[in-house]
Amino acid sequence: MRRFTRLFIRLDETNKTTDKLAALIDYFKTAPPRDAAWAVTYFTGKRPRSPVNAGQVRSWVQEAANIPEWLFSESYSTVGDLAETVSLLLPNPGQGSSLSLSHWIEKRLLALAGEADEKVKRQTLLNWWWELDRPGRFVMTKLLTGSWRIGVSQRLVTRALAESLAIEADVIAHRLMGGWQPDETFYTMLSSADTSDADISKPYPFYLAYPLDQDPQSLGNCQDWLVEWKWDGIRGQVIKRQGQVSIWTRGEELVSARFPEIEQAARQLAEGTVVDGEILAWSTEEDAVMPFGHLQRRIGRKTVGKKLLREVPVSFMAYDVLEHRGEDIRELPLEERRAHLEKLIGSTTEAALRLSPLVP
Repeated sequence: MRRFTRLFIRLDETNKTTDKLAALIDYFKTAPPRDAAWAVTYFTGKRPRSPVNAGQVRSWVQEAANIPEWLFSESYSTVGDLAETVSLLLPNPGQGSSLSLSHWIEKRLLALAGEADEKVKRQTLLNWWWELDRPGRFVMTKLLTGSWRIGVSQRLVTRALAESLAIEADVIAHRLMGGWQPDETFYTMLSSADTSDADISKPYPFYLAYPLDQDPQSLGNCQDWLVEWKWDGIRGQVIKRQGQVSIWTRGEELVSARFPEIEQAARQLAEGTVVDGEILAWSTEEDAVMPFGHLQRRIGRKTVGKKLLREVPVSFMAYDVLEHRGEDIRELPLEERRAHLEKLIGSTTEAALRLSPLVP
């Protein structure tokens, strides 16, 4: 727990991404596998449900600190963070705990979730607070309430794991998909040097568009070119291999769960297909692209609720196919790849997969 507390304090005290990355790398290089697995769980938003609510924490801290409600509210308003307010108001800090992070979560926090008697919960939590020093109280209360605002994204965690384990980031991202349990088995799988398990989701390098340095006439006859619109969305690749669909962004982030309508539509694609294109917010009523600002509402969400799915539907505007029937076809002329793409998209019935129209 002390090692994780030091990590959390380092992350909380800086706004620099490089400092946060260094702190995470240091932690993952030294933490026991089970502790590291739980840290990944919390940092990627998969933390277990809190055994107590914020109202209970406020009430119990007021009683323990022997202060009125108005003074707690003033203190909370000044500090702006419940866990920090708790750590500052509680008297007589303890010496800290030598128990591991995994012990705290598995034997204490999860066990507390199964306790039905509120009086027992209250006394148990008070005992923990008296045991811990101020930094430990702060971090334990963060674990307890799940209210984290330390600027650590899943992408940053992926980068830190990749560097500390000496494994490519896209392999780590693949392994963080789906359901897994925070234990030694999971962390062993995460750190395995055999990366064949991630090959089925691996994207191709993204080729970017560049401005033309010369006059358009330098391109020659326009009949020799295929012209398309530049779409204002998120560049991505949709991959279907061995029955599994993966959606990658150009920033090397695996976002399949954030765009379930595209993931579902891509299941109609043929096996061994990789399509290049743009993720767009798309109005089904107007059958037109929506402003990028709408798409931003979807970008930062690890999970997407039904309301947001209705308000900001998305589509994948496909403009190239890189793999066809399991073969890399990037060396084929664009005209031939376009023909394959037209057949692929035409074979689906989902509005979340669209073919980028040519401009006459």
